[in-house]
Amino acid sequence: MTSLDLTTTYLGLHLKNPLVASASPLTKRLDYVRRLEDAGASAVVMYSLFEEQITHESAELNHYLSRGTHSFAEALSYFPEMERYNIGPERYLEHLHNVKSAVKIPVIGSLNGISPGGWVEYARKIEQAGADALELNIYYLPTDLNLSSTELEETYVDLVKEVRAAVTLPLALKLSPFFTALPYIARRFVEAGANGLVLFNRFYQPDLDLDTLEVVPNLELSTSAEVRLPLRWIALLSGRIPADFALTSGVHTARDVLKAVMAGASVAMMTSVLLSNGINHLASILANMQLWMEEHEYSSIAQMRGSMSQRAVAEPAAFERANYLKALNSFDHYLP
Repeated sequence: MTSLDLTTTYLGLHLKNPLVASASPLTKRLDYVRRLEDAGASAVVMYSLFEEQITHESAELNHYLSRGTHSFAEALSYFPEMERYNIGPERYLEHLHNVKSAVKIPVIGSLNGISPGGWVEYARKIEQAGADALELNIYYLPTDLNLSSTELEETYVDLVKEVRAAVTLPLALKLSPFFTALPYIARRFVEAGANGLVLFNRFYQPDLDLDTLEVVPNLELSTSAEVRLPLRWIALLSGRIPADFALTSGVHTARDVLKAVMAGASVAMMTSVLLSNGINHLASILANMQLWMEEHEYSSIAQMRGSMSQRAVAEPAAFERANYLKALNSFDHYLP
């Protein structure tokens, strides 16, 4: 059999395979990034530069952080002490430049926030530092009872437009799954200038400590079961929206990567499996993926991409509400 063609294209970048290391603390260390490249990662997404680090004194950010918090003044104290979480913006840019100089694979910058503020300036600086693309990670928890979904979505769209106008870098938008009409807003983002969509952002939820009666952060790594949510939406949107898709959340195995590609994703992004099993586990995922393709007579990633999207499968309703009753009936085999 001829050698497998594992190459894929994401955000206009030609990648050697679909395995991408998503934004995580792993990219804070240059030796880790080198190890990711050696293990087979085709690209890395830098850990996020948070808006709070860039424009915490700007009027725009103050507007969004203070909305809905006037009656709970302590709410603002739950924002992380950024200097403990992350390095400052200038050091971030220096580190990004050093990472880009040290590896041959594409390096994607990441900005996390909600208002334009310093985003436009730092999008330009990330471009100047040598990033191959930019991922916009919008994380905003709407707590204001008077803030409508329409108003919030327009804020998101305007943000993408402003960043798009400021840089020539390919842009990806990392989305939340909590939109009322995801296909509509996804289309709006692409029309605003996003070249790719990353599904989905995985939010870290606080927990309650019953012994200390405190609200505490609680980080739990993902499992393969979580891949189903982004898998479904990529399968639904693939071929209908002119954008590249990246599947993230729950990518742990070669089969997870293959499912992502068949649903229509250009790449599969992962972090949790690398934190739990080590960076070198990436090579195992890549080898198992190649083995599966050989056994099932696939010659390339391009051949399988989108082959199980809603547009391609024999039963398109399987991705929609029509399959809900069938799924509920599957509980029957658990009954005594």
